[in-house]
Amino acid sequence: MPAEKVEIVTDNGITVKAMAPVIVSASRSTDIPAYFSKWFISRFKGRRGYVKWFNPFNQKPVYVSFEKTKVIVFWSKNPKPLIRYLPELDAAGVHYYFQFTLNDYQQENLEPNIPSVESRIQTFKKLASLIGPERLIWRFDPVLFTKTLTPREVAARIFKISKELKGCTNRLVFSFIDIKAYKKVQRHLLKYSEHFAAQYDSASIEEAEPTAEQVEEFAGYLSKIRSYWQERGWDLEICVCAEKFDLSHHGMLPSKCIDAELMLKLFGNDPAVTDYLTKAPTEKSFEIDQLNLFSALPTEKKKIITIKKDPGQRQECGCVESKDIGMYNTCLHGCVYCYANSSPELAIKNFERRKNHPLAESIFIPDSPEA
Repeated sequence: MPAEKVEIVTDNGITVKAMAPVIVSASRSTDIPAYFSKWFISRFKGRRGYVKWFNPFNQKPVYVSFEKTKVIVFWSKNPKPLIRYLPELDAAGVHYYFQFTLNDYQQENLEPNIPSVESRIQTFKKLASLIGPERLIWRFDPVLFTKTLTPREVAARIFKISKELKGCTNRLVFSFIDIKAYKKVQRHLLKYSEHFAAQYDSASIEEAEPTAEQVEEFAGYLSKIRSYWQERGWDLEICVCAEKFDLSHHGMLPSKCIDAELMLKLFGNDPAVTDYLTKAPTEKSFEIDQLNLFSALPTEKKKIITIKKDPGQRQECGCVESKDIGMYNTCLHGCVYCYANSSPELAIKNFERRKNHPLAESIFIPDSPEA
């Protein structure tokens, strides 16, 4: 369902038309909680604010109002700076949940500017205690293998983290790195990673793409991890995100990051959420009763609801429509596999160049770095 249009008055006193999405993604393109939390909450203004977003393909500005926003999906590798602002979202009657990427590539230094694994685990635990495990999705993403970083080794690291996160989440989501499809990723892996450069060159880097055999081996290990925890009272669902591999024989179904089913389950008592999701045009449907969701949904809507897939995402993606407010080339994590930055140097340049820029509605305006 396309976002409504509303009139807003900009910081410069100009009246303009703005999108008013019900669901906001913050963000697939950059880590807003880690680097832009203060900016975000200042722009949000109790749902009365707006942001100015730039189309990455043509750089045309689009105004996005928070007036109708009811759900925000946060994506982050370090959401700690945002935690202090969550009461403001609660006070505004806005629902939210987190896609928290918690990888362990520390030994290989593939994510050079994020806090230690131990620190991120503590943040995960704190967030779970504040908002509950059902609103906190653990992502290990992307999964990548090298000649020394084997499927068994990656699975062992996941198991080690899981020992710390038991009971803090209900779902683990993973996806595999795409190397063959992105020349930029190939260049970055060789230029910014000693680990990859020591094992591959430009002629062989595509060999680091996960093979069907590696995927199958890895999924088998994850199945064992899930069974281990089920036997110990933790029903950890394991899902795969936007992948061409069918892992249903391992009990791993496709995940949906902007997840209509999850939002209905968590926030179904809010008529604005249920009306938006259940009135979406039909593209796929699912049985509410089979999902054991909530009793608040009106009887006439309990049997079948129709969900429109986000047309802006890849074919394998099952996300419902939302408006992403992030911008590429603004994240400072420096992950060597990153799709969203043209280069770490450009992200740093944007960060420095925009510190004192007067257009405060731009996502390029960063906060001071926060721990």
